[in-house]
Amino acid sequence: MKTKRLFCVISPTLRTVIAIGALCASSSALAVADSGSLKAQTDTVWLVTAAALVFFMQAGFALLESGMVRAKNAVNVIMKNYVDVALGSVVFWVVGYGLMFGSNPGGWFGTDHFLLGNAEHMDYSLLLFQTMFAATAVTIASGAMAERTRYGGYLLGAIGVTAVIYPVFGSWAWGSLYNGHGWLRSMGFIDFAGSTVVHSVGGWVALAGILVLGPRTGRYGPNGEQRAIRGHNLGSVALGGFILWLGWFGFNGGSTAAADTRIGLIDLNTQLAAASGTITALLSMMLSRRPVLITTTVNGSIAGLVAITSGCATMEPLYAIVTGGVAGTLMVLAGSLLDRMKIDDVVGAVSVHGVCGAWGTLAAGLFKAGDMFDSTQVIVQLVGICAAFLWTFPTALLMYYGIDKLVGLRASTLDEQRGLDYAEHHEVGYPEFQRDALHAGRE
Repeated sequence: MKTKRLFCVISPTLRTVIAIGALCASSSALAVADSGSLKAQTDTVWLVTAAALVFFMQAGFALLESGMVRAKNAVNVIMKNYVDVALGSVVFWVVGYGLMFGSNPGGWFGTDHFLLGNAEHMDYSLLLFQTMFAATAVTIASGAMAERTRYGGYLLGAIGVTAVIYPVFGSWAWGSLYNGHGWLRSMGFIDFAGSTVVHSVGGWVALAGILVLGPRTGRYGPNGEQRAIRGHNLGSVALGGFILWLGWFGFNGGSTAAADTRIGLIDLNTQLAAASGTITALLSMMLSRRPVLITTTVNGSIAGLVAITSGCATMEPLYAIVTGGVAGTLMVLAGSLLDRMKIDDVVGAVSVHGVCGAWGTLAAGLFKAGDMFDSTQVIVQLVGICAAFLWTFPTALLMYYGIDKLVGLRASTLDEQRGLDYAEHHEVGYPEFQRDALHAGRE
């Protein structure tokens, strides 16, 4: 009888304990699920915000490049920047993303995820972010080829870069997100946010384009003397530089693809390298007794930004300063070398993006935190740098040569003299001050 009474007392208590335990377990599982969901949501918000910052860099490129050309070509440059983003976004969705990040069992290029749809939510965020990277790579060539390139020919080249040239090398270094790995990635190649994948590729495309085009009329004299052709709006150049600097915090910080604590170091390194590049470019001009130009100063900051893009997540701040400082000096020296070779790069894209991108990729191997100056890593970095050039430059050279033969790449001398704004677009940027151009264009 006592046992029965004891059971009756314990039984409700036991049932209560079991119910509370089940409720706690359920709450714990729900908390874990909510935590995972919150993390995914936070990562998505950060990645989309970073994508918007990288997109804003297009405004920086447009301002910088249009300011560095003569007034009669300002509209043409802005139109190239505006439309190559639109074309590049669609082309990258159709084919580029799949080639770059699709399943890559052979290590050379992706084989699926073209025309991405019915995918995981994070895939859409990554596609958006990487579309902005593709747009950056393709627009680098725009400024270098300015003032003598036919609009239609340029856009055909932009499609080729976005569809094939950029994503194929990107698949070697960054692919895949799904199955298999690019052959450079498998070797341990470091290029966190794209000093080589984005910037050197864009720089080598620009070099190919300006070699096919040749220099602007009057840029070099018959005996090889240099004739400076100054830009028309240096305020626009400086504002464009500031916008690019701002956008780079999304460019590098967003490459985490997650909202995590690494972003602080990444963006600090970004800031220090940009500042260091600016200072050393300024010192290089002063010490060599050259004119201290705002265009070169702004390019110094961009050179530092390009260089740190590869190693921003894997080096300490001191070495970010070294990386950016060397880049600022290299940019000045490389620009002078190109001028002596009579290679006409209007905005300095080859020296800023091509040369400094290669240096930054090497620096990522030299200054890797915890494993500095490791010869194996340095060799891997050199292999990646050379692979980027050997793939990008010859392919782009053939592409631009083919465009020139098929539809024409270089504008006529008459159109170049009149300015491409009216010759190509039938409008001018400053009608109050360019009335003669309105009556000198095509009938």
